[in-house]
Amino acid sequence: MRLEVELGVRSYPIDIGSGTLAMLGERAAELRATRVLIVTNTTVGPLYLDRAVESLRKAMPNVPVEAVVLPDGECYKDLQHIQMILEAAGRVGLDRKSIMVALGGGVVGDMTGFAAGMWMRGIDFIQVPTTLLAQVDSSVGGKTGVNLPTGKNLIGLFHQPRAVLIDTDVLRTLPAREVSAGIAEIIKYGFLGDAAFVAELERDMQELRALDTHVVSRVVAHCCRMKAQIVREDEQENGVRAKLNLGHTFGHAIEKLTGFSTWLHGEAVGVGLVMAAMLSAELGHLNVTDVERVRRLVAASGLPTDICEGIAADDAWRAMLGDKKSVGGVVRFVVMHAVGNTAIESVPEDLVRRVMNAYGWH
Repeated sequence: MRLEVELGVRSYPIDIGSGTLAMLGERAAELRATRVLIVTNTTVGPLYLDRAVESLRKAMPNVPVEAVVLPDGECYKDLQHIQMILEAAGRVGLDRKSIMVALGGGVVGDMTGFAAGMWMRGIDFIQVPTTLLAQVDSSVGGKTGVNLPTGKNLIGLFHQPRAVLIDTDVLRTLPAREVSAGIAEIIKYGFLGDAAFVAELERDMQELRALDTHVVSRVVAHCCRMKAQIVREDEQENGVRAKLNLGHTFGHAIEKLTGFSTWLHGEAVGVGLVMAAMLSAELGHLNVTDVERVRRLVAASGLPTDICEGIAADDAWRAMLGDKKSVGGVVRFVVMHAVGNTAIESVPEDLVRRVMNAYGWH
């Protein structure tokens, strides 16, 4: 299946299906790449790097292909490891017609896109996402960046890929925990603007967790279609695209305060979705039944729905004030007005703290 992210001259295809990793060489050849640098990590590299290299060399036998292998984990998403990518780019001689390939999950994708955007003021790159979370969300849309101790994704830029290759076969090597983490972003798409999709997820959750081929393909395509439409309308997050941060204001605070190493991004977002629903109820938008519906679906995906240990309300509030979604010292939240209907609002601190206190954050 092919979808298109329509951005004028910067439009690009998303190919979804079984075996699309083998198309990598074809896509790189279309870009007339002079050299290729694959960025992967210590988990994904042993599984899929050889296949990626084989595809590239088959399609472009005279084009040098090199790889840089990063350590695996959100805690390595920093400037030190961006430098590792850039030094590899210099060592192998990437020029302005060279490309980078992001072979990995969201961390690899974000870092590769950022490095490609900086190298010689911007070279092309291709996304080959290997986690469910990256396939349904982070590989599409061109948001790149790295973390600082003060917050998540505070350094970055918008740099769109030239192609996204989503091979659903690679999900078979994902641990169950990573599958659940990806489902958090899938749930987000339903609650932010598609009540019918929420009902589908409630019906098909066990099949999705089991990576049923039909269900996975349908769900991934649906999320990519939604993301592509939102990016087309608001590429640089000046309006509707900010709604994609549903659950992320709380989630990013959890990640930061646990050192970007304890919780997977999707796990933090899952808790953030429940807390966003509770906040929406405090604002008078949702009722108790609605909040429980959010909690029940997050729990059905295998995600945690609460976190009490290690989080202090004062620290969490400071983290939210330092988040890139905060403007002029005001924290903005994506809140639910109903299941499948969201809005961006500035929320009084006392209401946010009420939700945090209900979670045991004191």
